[in-house]
Amino acid sequence: MKRKATESKHRILILGASGFLGGAIYKELCSYFKTFGTYNIANKNFEKNHHFFQYNIEEDDIYEILDIVKPTIIISALRGDFSKQVLVHQHLTEYVFQNKIKLIFLSSANVFDAYSKYPSYETDKTYSTSIYGHFKIKIENMLLRLPKKQVVILRLPMVFGNQSPRVVEILKHIKEKKPIEVFPNLIINATTDTKVTQQIHYIINRNKSGIFHLGSSDLVHHDDFVKEIIKTLNNQKPIFKQVYTTNNDRYLAVLPKYNLLPKNLQLQSQDIIRELKI
Repeated sequence: MKRKATESKHRILILGASGFLGGAIYKELCSYFKTFGTYNIANKNFEKNHHFFQYNIEEDDIYEILDIVKPTIIISALRGDFSKQVLVHQHLTEYVFQNKIKLIFLSSANVFDAYSKYPSYETDKTYSTSIYGHFKIKIENMLLRLPKKQVVILRLPMVFGNQSPRVVEILKHIKEKKPIEVFPNLIINATTDTKVTQQIHYIINRNKSGIFHLGSSDLVHHDDFVKEIIKTLNNQKPIFKQVYTTNNDRYLAVLPKYNLLPKNLQLQSQDIIRELKI
């Protein structure tokens, strides 16, 4: 009981709680903390839940929700228009600073997608050639101006899970006999929604701050890994489309070196396969 009592002092607001990862985070935290979330598209289940607020990034003012919830921790798992997201995070940064609370931001391995020769670590300089990577870097840089104790940046590689968009899309392609894109020269690491939510819970519990790389501690070739996932999920014969973006091996992996989490919160790529089997 003591654990629950100490944890419940937080009021947590998850922006994007109706999405795949946001929803998983809500489920993990709602039994321990006063947890609130936002959803975009009208949904009867969310409307009935007084801990959920409809929020349209294009039209609504985030301050209205912040004033009602008065969060001590904000978790940003937002999706949507990039320029609108940048504006929302400017408002969040001001609010977090003024109210001396904490913001946990879900970033991406794509902040390093211009580097191809090595995996990336927490203190490496961000550098991206993609629009998505640029946008994540812009928000990261904004947050890094806040006092260190008030920010957690979680850089995520590819996230898998039985309900993950990636797995759902793979199964849909198999069913419709459409080719599944694999990248033979791409070396990645990955994670699952289950592991990410446990890691976030730990970070909140231990009042951690800073930059965390939440990928598996080993690296795999994208094509091999996707083929192994399909073997686990489905007996049918899939069609593959091999995509070569470069002649040499290219890395898109975020490995932890400095902000290491406990052993039980680390994972290997085989743990992901095992989880998908269940």
